Amino acid sequence: MQTKLHQWATADSGRQFDDLYNLVYDPAFLVVAWNRVRRNTGARSAGVDGVKPRSVGPRTGRMLEELRDDLKARQFHPAPVREKMIPKANGKLRRLGIPTAVDRVVQAALKLVLEPIFEADFHPASYGFRPRRRAQDAIAEIFYLGSPTRNYLWVFEADIKACFDEIDHTALLERVRRRIRDKRVLALLKAFLRAGILSEDTVRRDTNTGTPQGGILSPLLANIALSALDEHFARKWEALGPAWTRAKRRHAGTPVMRLVRYADDFVVMVSGTRENADGLRDEVSSILGTMGLRLSDEKTRVCHLDEGFDFLGFRIRRRPKAGSNKRYVYTYPSKNALAAIKDTVRLLTRRREHRTLAALLSRINPVLRGWCNYFRYGVSKRTFNYVDHFAFWRIVGWLRKRHQGLNWGTLRRRFLSCWEIRDAGAEMFRPRSVAVTRYRFRGTRIPTPWTSSSLA
Repeated sequence: MQTKLHQWATADSGRQFDDLYNLVYDPAFLVVAWNRVRRNTGARSAGVDGVKPRSVGPRTGRMLEELRDDLKARQFHPAPVREKMIPKANGKLRRLGIPTAVDRVVQAALKLVLEPIFEADFHPASYGFRPRRRAQDAIAEIFYLGSPTRNYLWVFEADIKACFDEIDHTALLERVRRRIRDKRVLALLKAFLRAGILSEDTVRRDTNTGTPQGGILSPLLANIALSALDEHFARKWEALGPAWTRAKRRHAGTPVMRLVRYADDFVVMVSGTRENADGLRDEVSSILGTMGLRLSDEKTRVCHLDEGFDFLGFRIRRRPKAGSNKRYVYTYPSKNALAAIKDTVRLLTRRREHRTLAALLSRINPVLRGWCNYFRYGVSKRTFNYVDHFAFWRIVGWLRKRHQGLNWGTLRRRFLSCWEIRDAGAEMFRPRSVAVTRYRFRGTRIPTPWTSSSLA
């Protein structure tokens, strides 16, 4: 059914869908939605109902049956989300909203219905929280645009202030109505947007703007809102005409701009002058203003690619290649990303954190492996060697503190055979062993999960 919805939406860009509500409470959709909710890492957290999805157990069938009856009778009403304040790297706090277990199931079912439709409209410049797209695709496009012969050298680096908290509900629902005509689905969406927040001090607050960060449906709704920005730059690109016309205009000094967006973080690559890039601040602000959003002054700036900038954990910079005067674009882990993994390793290797070395390795290995897999698509080998050295000696330090009665020779024979840390069948993951490679830019060739099947 998702394939049909996507293909219908792709075939007719002006089609409005009605009678979708029956899919939301369809038993098959609810079962798939529940499985996704229960497998999610957030399934260990409870909303205001105190129910953790992973602890529901045998009551699942009855819960889904009662939920389906409530949805079918239109007696379902979302509960307020539980507020959880999460510290950010800059010392500020991010508000996380945790819905109840049944609210998460309904949100997941809504996403199953709406996502195939809106994926037909989303632009290739958007990469965040979309199926089969990842942060490396955004980095690869920036690398592609900054490399010769394209040479988009000026960068408008932007961040939207409190994006998930300030999206205007009226403007968002107006964009949803372009595709969805089913008033029952629209009413359900509005109910989730207006469900309210139960703060940590047990005070309920109304939500007149925004979509609480942490909800399953929130990233999709944010992408629908921010597609206004994607559409604006897509129109500017199309106005330049075909490839030969664009090349002619670029040669004549006409600025050319390309947007690369990952959720609420985005950059605009500019082939032109610094003045062209500086002028984007007011232009982008006016587009975001239609959705009730604004730029973050502290995180929005203009820089040259030779200066470099941080995006999605990577440092992106053009500089001369060693032994050559030619300049190339390099991507590698940023200082903040390196500091973050070091802090995590320090936290995990505290003396009293684990009882055995095997327990420590079971915690630290997935962290190191995940970090290296994310950054292996770049010039990261030297950084991997550094992280390997740092993590190795942090674990050795943990061992020496944990076994103060053992001398160095005994410690080496027992745990550091051939200078590899092992214990009870577990072995330390070595970041230095990770091979680095270049992630290829896929452009518009990224398929959705529903494009492979033909419509019956």
